[in-house]
Amino acid sequence: MIHQIAQLWFDRWRSVCEILLLSVVIYYGYLYFRGTRGAKVLTGLAIVFLTLTLISQLLNLVVISFIIRSFSVFIAVALVVIFQPELRRALAELGGHPIFSLTSEKRETVHDLAEVVSQLSNKQFGALIAIERDTAIKIYEETGVILDAAYSTELLLTIFHPKSALHDGGVILRNGRIAAAACIFPVSQRETLERSLGLRHRAGLGITEESDAVAVIVSEETGAISLCHRRRLERNLTPETFRQRLGELLLHRDYEEDDSEQLARESDLPPARDRALVPHQKEHSNDTLTV
Repeated sequence: MIHQIAQLWFDRWRSVCEILLLSVVIYYGYLYFRGTRGAKVLTGLAIVFLTLTLISQLLNLVVISFIIRSFSVFIAVALVVIFQPELRRALAELGGHPIFSLTSEKRETVHDLAEVVSQLSNKQFGALIAIERDTAIKIYEETGVILDAAYSTELLLTIFHPKSALHDGGVILRNGRIAAAACIFPVSQRETLERSLGLRHRAGLGITEESDAVAVIVSEETGAISLCHRRRLERNLTPETFRQRLGELLLHRDYEEDDSEQLARESDLPPARDRALVPHQKEHSNDTLTV
């Protein structure tokens, strides 16, 4: 009996592996594509296809049956066309995995960006920053004001000041430099997102859906810090947690402060949230990019 079971397994193990592999692919494919517009199109197409097949079989409609069989050959092409944006994003995510990534930022970039984001949060300056990695996002750079300036905390604070002409839109960082400001990023169209998310958060998600960039968002209303990467949104991060997560994403390893950085942080001034740097904050309460 045991010998027969072993022989049966030896003869059928390839089929079992294929079934398991297909099951995993279909399951994770469903999780990835559900909630997208393409999923609804595919559902409608499947309903029409199955309905026509059932009617043709019940009524023995030869011509319709022939058309359906002929049309089934092009289903694979139709799926590629329907899910073109999702497939492109999935392949971009695979290519942007840390194992295959060619870009790794410097520790100084992580430290400086964490410091400026902490100050933006304390001052409640709304901000949207995209850090370019392997996938170029120059197409979005052209929608804003090209700066190509050396990175500095003062410049970023000036850009995102509520009375600045460049505070709307996003900033693109490339190779430790400020490439452009006031850029228009694509807005995520996912229907599963919370309705409480504003355009700034949706734009941060949108740029990570179209590329492997890392987006940083600071809420103008609450000063909350959020991080977007690979179509994921991490909200309400503390400055310490944000610094740690940013180091993991950009350095591909845990970020640990050295002694000089720790001393520099300890010597910082107290948070400036209690001091009104902008005399008339209410003028910007109806900004369409606030969350």
